[in-house]
Amino acid sequence: MEKETISKGVALKKKTTDKPLPLEKSKGYKQVMQWLKSGKKKPFKFQTDAWAYYAEGYSGLVNAPTGFGKTFSLFLAVVIDELNKRADLGSAETGTKTARPNSQQRITKDLKADFSKTTGNTKKPKTTSRKRQDTGLKLIWITPLRSLAKDLARAMREVCEELQMDWTVGVRNGDTTQSEKLKQKKQMPEVLIITPESMHLLLAQKSTFNYFEQLQCIVADEWHELLGSKRGVMAELAISRIKGLINRQHPERLLLIWGISATIGNIEQALDVLVPYEDVLKTVIKADIEKKIIIKSIMPDHIDMLPWAGHLGHKLAHKLLPIIHKSKTTLIFTNTRGQAELWYQTLLAKDENLAGLLAIHHGSIDHELRNWIEDSIHTGALKAVVSTSSLDLGVDFKPVDTVVQIGSPKGVARFLQRAGRSGHSPYETSKIYFLPTHALELVEAAAIKEAARTQDIESREPVVMSFDVLIQYLVTLAVGDGFDDEQVFFEVKQTHAFRELLPQEWSWIMQFITTGGDSLTAYNEFSKVSKVDGLWKVESRQIALRHRLHIGTIVSDAMIKVKYLTGGFVGMVEESFVAKMKPGSNFTLAGRVLEFIMIKEMMVLVRKSKQKTAMSPSWMGGRMSLTANLGAILRKKYNEILYKTHDDEELDFILPLFERQAKVSHVPKDDEFLIELINTKDGYHFFAYPFEGRQVHEIMASLIAYRLGRLKPITFSIAMNDYGFELLSEQPIPLDEENLKLLFTPEGLSADIIASINATEMARRKFRDIACIAGLVFQGYPGKYVANKHLQSSAALFFNVFSDYDKHNLLLRQAYDEAFYQQIEEPRLAAALRRIQASKLVIVKTDSYTPLCFPIKVDSLRDNMSSEELSQRIERMTAEAEKKNTRKKNDR
Repeated sequence: MEKETISKGVALKKKTTDKPLPLEKSKGYKQVMQWLKSGKKKPFKFQTDAWAYYAEGYSGLVNAPTGFGKTFSLFLAVVIDELNKRADLGSAETGTKTARPNSQQRITKDLKADFSKTTGNTKKPKTTSRKRQDTGLKLIWITPLRSLAKDLARAMREVCEELQMDWTVGVRNGDTTQSEKLKQKKQMPEVLIITPESMHLLLAQKSTFNYFEQLQCIVADEWHELLGSKRGVMAELAISRIKGLINRQHPERLLLIWGISATIGNIEQALDVLVPYEDVLKTVIKADIEKKIIIKSIMPDHIDMLPWAGHLGHKLAHKLLPIIHKSKTTLIFTNTRGQAELWYQTLLAKDENLAGLLAIHHGSIDHELRNWIEDSIHTGALKAVVSTSSLDLGVDFKPVDTVVQIGSPKGVARFLQRAGRSGHSPYETSKIYFLPTHALELVEAAAIKEAARTQDIESREPVVMSFDVLIQYLVTLAVGDGFDDEQVFFEVKQTHAFRELLPQEWSWIMQFITTGGDSLTAYNEFSKVSKVDGLWKVESRQIALRHRLHIGTIVSDAMIKVKYLTGGFVGMVEESFVAKMKPGSNFTLAGRVLEFIMIKEMMVLVRKSKQKTAMSPSWMGGRMSLTANLGAILRKKYNEILYKTHDDEELDFILPLFERQAKVSHVPKDDEFLIELINTKDGYHFFAYPFEGRQVHEIMASLIAYRLGRLKPITFSIAMNDYGFELLSEQPIPLDEENLKLLFTPEGLSADIIASINATEMARRKFRDIACIAGLVFQGYPGKYVANKHLQSSAALFFNVFSDYDKHNLLLRQAYDEAFYQQIEEPRLAAALRRIQASKLVIVKTDSYTPLCFPIKVDSLRDNMSSEELSQRIERMTAEAEKKNTRKKNDR
C-alpha cells in the first residue's frame, strides 16, 4: 500500500509493509461507537475522517460549521488512539497477538531517515515500552479565550467519565489559581486546555521536557482567530519548541499537530502556518455540511433622509424586547465594551422586568462574575446577555436560540461566527437579527446576507517576522532550562512566521538579548542572557521574575481593578479613563452605575450610585474597519437598489433614501467613483466614496490632502467613515477632471505616504507595543503598573536612540513594517487606487449635504461636542438641508 501527500511542494511517500487493522475494526473505535450509539448519536463523516487520518499519523486542520462537533472530531481521535493502545497493551500482557501496530510506529519506519536528517541525530532511536499505569500530559489543547476553556473542559470530562477513562482534564490560563498551577506542576493532567501565553509560561519553568514526555498531540482550537495575530506566532513558536524537544529525546516519536478552524478564505494557508513541517503528512478535512442560518433585519418605522451613525440604534430598543421575550436565551453582540454597557442600561430602562434576567459580559468584568454569567447561560437562568467578542468563539450554550448583532460587524466571518452561537446543535437553524445603528447599515445587512449565501469570507493574513515576539520567546527559554542557539535557530526557521529569517538577523537578535545591541551595550539591565554550561540562560532572578510577569503580546493601557468600598470586585477599567474622573463622578461597569470615590493602592474604590444613567468607560481600539470583502459586496448592492435587481427587503426599505441621493447627487455604480463637492458656510467640502473601510480612508484622505497641497498651498481638516472621507478647507479646492486621476494614482505611493501622514510618528506609536513585548520597557508589577504616558515616553526614547544610533535595529524596522502593512494597509490602499483609476469619475457639485455625506460630516463634529450640542447641531443641519431641497423643488 502506498499513500502520498504534498507538503510545500515536497512529496512524502509512506510505504507500509504490514497490513494494519482498519480503524473501524479496532477496539477503541468500537468502544466509542458503542458509547455514541447508547446516547442515540452517530458521528458525521468529517469526524470519522478525522479519526482515520489521526490513526494514520496525519496532522491537519478540521473545517466544519458551528455546532457540528469539531471538538469531538479531534478529541475522540486522541481518545480512540489511547483506547487502542490500552487494548494492545492488554493483548501483549496476555500473550495475544494484535494486528494493529501503533500508528506512530508505522510511520516512523518510513520517516526515520527524515527525522534523523531534521534533528541531526543519526543514532539508532531508543524504543520505550509503554506501561499501562503511565500518566502524564497526552494532549495540549490551545484555545484563544478563557471562556472557551471552561466549556471545553466540561465536555471532555463528561466523555472521559462515560468511557470510564481515568484521564483528568486541566485548564491553565490567567484565571487559574496558584494552588491549581502547583498541583499541575506536581502531576500534569492528561489533557491540558491552555492559552498561548500560558504555554510560554510553561516553557519558562525548569525541567520543561518532563511535561511533554508522554505528549501525543497538540490541537489549536479556533485557529482562524489566532492566525492573524502575534498570539498565533506565540503558538507557532511554542509548538516548534515542543516538537524539537520530543524529536531530540525520542526521534522515533511523531508529535501530531491539528487545528480547528471556521471557514476563512485561505484555509490551505492556515494549515501551512500551523503545520509548516516537511517531515509530516498533513491534510485539510472539510465537512460537506451546510449550516442553515436565518438573517433577519430589525426595520425602523421610518428612515431619516439624512442618516448618521448612532441615531437609530437605541430608538429600535423597543423592537428588541419582543425578540428577547419570545426566545429562550438571546445573546446580544456589540462591537465595543462601551456599547455593551450602554445597551445593557438602555434595555433595563425600557423593561424593568429584565432585572435579574439580563446580564453583561466582556473582558473587563471580574472573572468570577463572568463565570457566574456563563453558568447561568448554560442553565437557562438568563433571558439575555449583552456581550462583546468575549462570547464570539466556540462556546456551546444550548439554551441560546437567538442572536442579535447591534450595528455592522464590519466583516462576514465575524457575523457568521456570532450567528453560530444560536442553534449550536447539528441540524438546528441559527437565527440572528441585525439591528442597524443608522439607515445605511441596512445595505450592509443585505451585503452580509449575500456573502453568507455565496461563502465569500475574508482571509486571515498570518503575521510574519515579529522580532519582538521572537526576542520575548528566546528570553522565555533562557528563563526556563536555557537553550542551544543552533538548535533553536533550526526550530524557529521551520515555523511559517520566521521561515525567511536570515542568519545575520538571528545574530543581531542573539546580540540584542545578550548585550542590548550596539546602542544599549553600556547598560547592564539589557544584558539579560548569558552562556552557562553551553546553554544560553537568564541568571538574574529579578530579570526572570519581571519577564514572567509580562509574557504575552496583548499590550493595552494599564488596567485597574474596580472594587466596592465594602468589598467585592466589579471588574477593570483602563487607567486613562479613571485619570479623568473626580470624586462623585458616576460611570457604568458590569451593568451597574457606580460612584467614583478614590484610587487607593492601584485600586478604584466605588459605591453603588443612586443615579440611573452615567458615562460608560471608553476602551482602546474601539473602532473596527470594514473588510475588503464586505466593501466590494457593498458597492455591488448600491447598484442593485435603484435598478431593483435584488430580493432584499432591506434594499426595498431603504429605496427612498437612495432616490433622494440620486436626486440631489448621484448613486455610484460598481464601475464608478463618486466625488461630491459641497460649498457651505463651514467652507469647501470634498467628499469621496471608495467603500474601503475607515482605516484605508484615513490614510487615503491624508494622501489626497498632501497631493492637493502640492498643487496649491492649502490646509484641510479630515473626517472619514467606512464608506468614504471628507476634506474640508476654508479655501476653494483646486480640482478638475484632469488632475483628479493624478490625485488618486498609485504611482509614487510609498514616498507620498511617508510625506503625507508622518509615517515616523505612526511607527513611533507602533513601537510602544513592540518595546513592551520585546522587554525593553518594563510594564510594572501587579497592582503597581507603570502609567501609560510613562510607557509611551520610555518607548519613544528608545525609538529616538535607535533611529539616531542603530539604523539597522530590527525592532525599528518592524515598527515601520507594522505601520505600513497593518495600520496604513499599503497593499489594500494600492489596490483601491488601481480600482479607482479604472473607474469612471463622477463629480457632483451641490450646495447641501447628501444622504451619503451626512454621516461623515456628523462624525467630524462628534469629537468636539457634547451629545446635547451634537443633537442640536444635527437638527439645524437637517433643517437647512430640507429647506434647500424644498427651495429647489419650488424652483423647478
